[in-house]
Amino acid sequence: MSILQKLVLASGSPRRIELLQQAGIEPDRVLPADVDETPLRAEHPRSLAKRLSKEKAEKAFASLTTEADHVPSFVLAADTVVAVGRRILPKAETLDDAANCLGLLSGRSHRVYSGICLITPGGKLRQRLVETRVRFKRLPREEIDAYVASGEWRGKAGGYAVQGLAGAFVVKLVGSYTNIVGLPLYETVALLSGEGFKVHGGWLAGTRL
Repeated sequence: MSILQKLVLASGSPRRIELLQQAGIEPDRVLPADVDETPLRAEHPRSLAKRLSKEKAEKAFASLTTEADHVPSFVLAADTVVAVGRRILPKAETLDDAANCLGLLSGRSHRVYSGICLITPGGKLRQRLVETRVRFKRLPREEIDAYVASGEWRGKAGGYAVQGLAGAFVVKLVGSYTNIVGLPLYETVALLSGEGFKVHGGWLAGTRL
């Protein structure tokens, strides 16, 4: 059975693009799907991550099908949620957002949930949910202030980027590291491969250095 090997990433996140490239996968197109990310009343963090990834994939898929030169493609979407218990932390957009998130995470464990959703060229929808447990060291006020001043937190779920300066805050991590960055690679590659996408095509073509 021949399956078109076109991949559309329903996200404009540079981190997700870089993670796919790390796995030797180059999206044919980036088509960010903007959806309302406000949690529903009493919505669990893991349910939010799954719902938003599904909504993003469906929106991008629907947009593609309206195009005159539409080519059936795999559509991949993801959403990452950081939570302390059932409390969902925001994607930090202000200095206060970032400082409040770090103050809450200081000296505590939290969980990072990523929902990934794949819609195949034939319209089949597949989902995965990945959870990583993270514990931060206790952060003195001056360290929080210094990190906030760095600006690395901007637009990041939970107000930090583990691949940057905040990597020094992590005392313990259980689960997928790439999940915290924004796209759990093992699960994503397995999902694509399971639906017939040739994830190793870039390797065999010699595109990897």
